Amino acid sequence: MPKDTRKENQLLRRKLEDFMAQARQNERKLRRFQSLELNLIGLHSLYDLIKAILYPDYATFKWDIVTLILLDPEYEIQRILEEAHIDLEQHPTLMFASEREQLETLYPHSLFPTLSAYRPRKHARLFVPKTRRPASVALLPLVRHGKLIGSLNIGSCSDNRFIKGVRTDFFEHLGGVVAICLENAVNHERLKRQGLTDTLTAVNNRRFFDQRLGEEVAHATREQHPLSCLLLDIDHFKEVNDRHGHQMGDRVLMEVAALIRAQMRGNDVLARYGGEEFAALLAQTPNAAAIEVAERIRGSIAERSFSMKGEPDFSVTISIGIATLDPTSLDQARPVDGEYLVGQADKSLYDAKASGRNRVVSSGNIRLDSEWLVAG
Repeated sequence: MPKDTRKENQLLRRKLEDFMAQARQNERKLRRFQSLELNLIGLHSLYDLIKAILYPDYATFKWDIVTLILLDPEYEIQRILEEAHIDLEQHPTLMFASEREQLETLYPHSLFPTLSAYRPRKHARLFVPKTRRPASVALLPLVRHGKLIGSLNIGSCSDNRFIKGVRTDFFEHLGGVVAICLENAVNHERLKRQGLTDTLTAVNNRRFFDQRLGEEVAHATREQHPLSCLLLDIDHFKEVNDRHGHQMGDRVLMEVAALIRAQMRGNDVLARYGGEEFAALLAQTPNAAAIEVAERIRGSIAERSFSMKGEPDFSVTISIGIATLDPTSLDQARPVDGEYLVGQADKSLYDAKASGRNRVVSSGNIRLDSEWLVAG
């Protein structure tokens, strides 16, 4: 065989071997990505999904840093997580954007993954100080219906791991799966809440409150944190309906609910308890702080003016009763019943009504007595 032919055959053989090696490598990579994607698709809990995205098996992917930014302009996702008692400070690699423009600056030219060396001016805010600084990064846009809903950011301490110009097929597919899974998980949470939301005021309903009451009491008792309960009742609400009509009455209920919500934190529980009465649970809130919140609510409602065409403006007031569970002052051998906490707040509300309305009355920290109701 001529020498040139042997060299040509050797070159072709090496090229074939390289091609086969690359094919085997791509097959292994495909299996890894498919395994991750199937795992994500099988998760229904929003928190479990986020954990699986943020903390993939290092032995499988060798990703040194993973962060996630989610578009959350209405604080909806954060509220879902906080209501599930997820401490967001324990997950610094999970971040939120209040405006879509914050995400669009990451992908100014196209909604495709970008691989590049780490550039502090562009990437510093994506890889928070508590994480290691990467040498190269892969940014995966999370897109639904042509719009960004987030960004999955992967960093490597190797400067040649994510190189500009390398094909991004696997990352494109992963980004699409992650976006769909996140959208489905959030929608699942919304569906669960639809049956637990008051359609008029858009706050939670009595059923939701009753479910959360036991959870919040158990959590407060376990963590030894105070839990305050507020019962709020609009004064003389029947007169609003009688004088101004039920349509105006509905408007008053909606605006009062919004004014109450504005004075509360994202993880506090607010529900329409029935008619013109609302109930609230303030986690990790001692009695003195609960009184301050209640007074702000009372003042903001009293200052609100309602108007109807052809009629003089009018205002409404609200009476508020408070009771606080302080687990550190109770006998831990006796379980706590949330109904007793609500009952004590209701007694305080009755006192507020009886003493002139438009005021806040607190029973302070609840104590064990002969009427104490215990969970079975």
